[in-house]
Amino acid sequence: MLLHSQVCDFDWPAPDFDLATPDGLRHSLDSIMGSRGMLIAFICNHCPYVVAVIDRLAQDMQALEAAGIGCAAIMSNDYTHYPADAPERMADFAKVHGLKAPYLVDEDQTVGQAYGAVCTPDFFGFDANGALQYRGRLDDIGMRGDPAKRVPELRNAMMQVAETGKGPDAQTPSMGCSIKWR
Repeated sequence: MLLHSQVCDFDWPAPDFDLATPDGLRHSLDSIMGSRGMLIAFICNHCPYVVAVIDRLAQDMQALEAAGIGCAAIMSNDYTHYPADAPERMADFAKVHGLKAPYLVDEDQTVGQAYGAVCTPDFFGFDANGALQYRGRLDDIGMRGDPAKRVPELRNAMMQVAETGKGPDAQTPSMGCSIKWR
């Protein structure tokens, strides 16, 4: 089912979390937060919307991390009913697509619920104080768009947040598959 993310609730505080990668490395809000902000992306392995953008997202996350913006991806789907999203497959997915940011398992789905994640992908961009400044899409091309004409909305928005502390006033919601809740 295609869903759109919610409108950005500017200055909403980032909920804390304590999640692990499939190999057991634990991460929290404090360990992910960069000196200039933080991006949390709710993704999964099987969603065609994620598959369409994962290589660009991995590249954007590397660029953002180089600019002092901490990044993490979180998988909140019920993988017992969607085995393609199981933790052992997450590590392979990240490796194949060059995702260097921590890819975290939200085992009990409480983090996805605390953030109000709706779809995959769903992006939450925070300033250095942990206040929400971006809740939009990755870029301005659709699944059939021309990648050469892509405008990196997420990357540009997060660089604006890093430089000014504020996200863009106009934001286009992300869209993707619904989070698979238990």
